[in-house]
Parts: sequence; structure tokens; C-alpha cells
Amino acid sequence: MSTRATRLFPAVMLSGLLAAAPVAAQTLDDKVNEIFASSTGWFVSFIFSNFPGTSFPWIVAWLVIAATVFTFYFGFVQFRAFPHSIALVKGDYSDPNDAGEVSHFQALATALSGTVGLGNIAGVAVAVGIGGPGATFWMILAGLMGMASKFTECTLGVKYRNEYPDGTVSGGPMYYMTKGFAERNLPGGKVLAVLFAIFCILGSLGGGNMFQANQAHAQIANVVGDYPGWITGVVFAGIVFAVIIGGLKSIASVTEKVVPFMGIIYVGAALIILLMNFQYIGTAFGQIFEGAFTGLGIAGGMVGALIQGFRRAAFSNEAGVGSAAIAHSAVRTKEPITEGYVSLLEPFIDTVVICTMTALVIIITGQLVTDPETGLLVLNEAGTAIQTIDGNSGVALTSAAFSSVFGWFRYILAIAVILFAFSTMISWSYYGLKAWTFLFGEGHAKEVTYKVIFCIFVVIGAAANLGPVIDFSDAAIFAMAVVNIFALYFLMPVVKKEMNSYMSRLRSGEIKKFV
Repeated sequence: MSTRATRLFPAVMLSGLLAAAPVAAQTLDDKVNEIFASSTGWFVSFIFSNFPGTSFPWIVAWLVIAATVFTFYFGFVQFRAFPHSIALVKGDYSDPNDAGEVSHFQALATALSGTVGLGNIAGVAVAVGIGGPGATFWMILAGLMGMASKFTECTLGVKYRNEYPDGTVSGGPMYYMTKGFAERNLPGGKVLAVLFAIFCILGSLGGGNMFQANQAHAQIANVVGDYPGWITGVVFAGIVFAVIIGGLKSIASVTEKVVPFMGIIYVGAALIILLMNFQYIGTAFGQIFEGAFTGLGIAGGMVGALIQGFRRAAFSNEAGVGSAAIAHSAVRTKEPITEGYVSLLEPFIDTVVICTMTALVIIITGQLVTDPETGLLVLNEAGTAIQTIDGNSGVALTSAAFSSVFGWFRYILAIAVILFAFSTMISWSYYGLKAWTFLFGEGHAKEVTYKVIFCIFVVIGAAANLGPVIDFSDAAIFAMAVVNIFALYFLMPVVKKEMNSYMSRLRSGEIKKFV
């Protein structure tokens, strides 16, 4: 996929072609779409297909079941270890002399920048629109359980990482599949690692890159007026390259500033709206709990709400996908389990906090009403049936909810989308890079090659309309989860041993706060 697109559409040729002949560019898009739809459609359909006779995607069940297994296996670690996770992020137990490239906070910020994004804005609106307010309950539950999945994969990512003489590290599922399986005398680790790396590279170029650039351009054009997408692509590519060429330390230094900033903007606006409508919060939670178990939604009552909530949580926080384990692997620590504790905060922030706030704002501002004639939930302002809601109308719904209180919020939303897209791209560039070097070897030239290819795809994503290409890359991201969770089931005893050892030493006072 990526090789053909890069060979046919280098950035300069693409930009010139789009500027000079938009009709030809559309034809070019159509040809690429046709090729991908015919050759990869079966793969996309398989990954996102439903269980026979249901509307429940099997990949969502795969993620949620794994999260449930890890939650019980580790004794609800996400609740027991939450206070210690906060202490670790604060740096209370951090030794600057430990091996690694970034602090606990920087690793968390980098991983969060890869998950906090458009799913928190548009995806939640889609879930609440289709599943009703009750979808929020199941979204929160899935997010809480997903914390155990992150804990498992990120602990393994640090334990089996490669540490190099220059201080850099490489880690993630590729390494715990090969080294962890070999350590336990299990076959197939290398095969799983190669499959994961391939899927990760494809996902990084599509869902982690082209889709982000495409949506960022759409938001900018919505504010300033329509203009050629390649301009956005070139600007974004230049900024992204300037950041990622410096390696993970450069990426982390940016994400530790961008993630809190964009979080404050978005969550701050949501909090103001909730405080202004404080008297309705109880009613909103009442609708959430009632809708979780009854028929307030239009997609089959409780089942519809459950499906939409689980789907959004799984697609938003990526718990079990394995991507975050790559970022967390670079942390400075000699105790692998500490980063497992830090990482479990990620689904909590992404899903339990930010996604829930989005849902509450949509519900409280009255954006969803019931059509008296059809009984269906509709968008209050447009009167459009939620049955037809998609990602674009999801952004519109969230924008309408915030703009009902702040008329100028569409500009803030545009800034948030741009920051979300940018931070997601730089994080996924690192994920794809580590998969690339796993397959082709470490080295400056090999790293620069991947980074240049990644930036070319930024331009392609902003300038072109490559629906099936992005669909395929999204499917590749969740194919990562198929391979990753399969490996986690075999390696979770390693994590439990690490956890028991660490907690025993922590309770005995052997592990002390670093002063």
C-alpha cells in the first residue's frame, strides 16, 4: 500500500497536480480508491464485521473481553494502584540516572497525544447520537476496564525493550513478542512480531497520519474558507518533520506541552458549560443510567447503548492495540511495572474524563431531542435523524453543543482539532518508526527514510480524498490488537510476577521515594 502511493504521488508532483488540475486530481483519487477498495475491501470488512445475527463488531468484543480478563487477573489493579500511579507521574519515585529517554509524565503525554483526538470530539457524539445517553455508561465502563489492558502491555513494553549505548531505546509489542516468547519457550513470537510491525506501519501512515491531516484541513477550511488541501499538508508536513527529526526526546518535549494545553482548552470549556448548567447534571446522569439499561436510544435499547459505548471506548483509547506500549517503553526507569501503573491513567483521562465530558455537554445543552412523529432521537438544531449520523455530523453535533453556550466555540473547536491532529501525527510517527526499525534495522539513514515517507503522506492525506486507503489503515490498527492481545494472554503471568515483586518491596520500604 504505502510503497505504491509513495512511488506514484511524491509530495511535489501531488501539490502541483492538485493546484493545476483539480478535476484530474479527483480522477486520481477515484483510481486509487478503486484499487484499494477492490484489493483490500475484504480485509476491512473482516476486521470490522459483526457477529452473525448481531450488530456487535467482533473486534470490539475482542478488546473488551481482554480488558475484562486482565481486570480480574490483576485483581482490579486500575483501582488499587491509582494513587501510586499519580505519585509516579509526579516523579516521586523517578531516578534521572535510570536507563531511558523520557520521564513518566512525558511518556504518558506522548501516548495520550496518540489517543486523545477526534474520537473524543466526533466519536462520542456519534455514540451518544446512535446509542442514546446510555452509551455513555458503557463507554465509561469499557474505559475503566481498558486501564488493565494498558497496564499489561506497557509493563511488557518496558521489560523487554532494547537499550542502546547512545541512551536510546526501542520497545513495544514487537520486542515482547520475540524476547518474551523466547524466554518462555513459546513458538511463533517472531511471526507475531513481524505481523504487528507491518500493521503498525500501515496504521501510522493512514489513521495516524492521512486521516488526521485530512480532518485538520477540513476544520481549517470550515473557518477560513475553502482552499487547496496540499497547502495545509505542506505546512503540517514541515512542522511535523521539524519535531520528529529530533527523535523521541523532541517529540516528548512537544507533547508534554501540547497535550496539557489542548486538554485545558477543551476540558475547560466543557467544565464552564457544566457549571453554568449545574442544576441539570443530575438529570443528565439519570438519563445516562436509565438509557444504559432501557430503550432511550434508537439502536435497540440497552444492547444498542452497550454496543455504541463499548465501540467508542475501544476506538478512542486504543487499550489492547499495543501502540501506547511503544511510547511508554522509552521511559526512564529500572522497574518495568512502574510504567504499567502510569499507563493505566491513559484510558481514564481519555475515555472516563474527556469522552464523558463531551457526552454530558451534548446531553445537558439539549442537542438530542425525540421527534414526536417518529420517536427517534434527532439533532435539535438541524432535525436530522441520528440514524444517519457519521463522523462529520459528529463534529457538527459537538460544535453545536458547545456553541449553544459559546457562539465563538467553533473557532476553539477548530484549534482543538488541529492540535489533536498534530499531536496524534507526531506520536504515530514514533510508533511507525519503531515498527520500521524493527523490520529494517536501526540506523540514522533508515530512520530518516521513514520520517520523509511519513511527511509525504501528511501532504497526501490533506490533499486527497482516499477513503478506502484510510479505511484499510484503520483496519490495520485494529489488526494490531488481534496480534497484540493474543500475545498478552501468554505473557500476562510475567506481568503478575513483576507486580507482586514490586508491591512487596514497596510495602516493605525497600522502594523509597527519590529525593
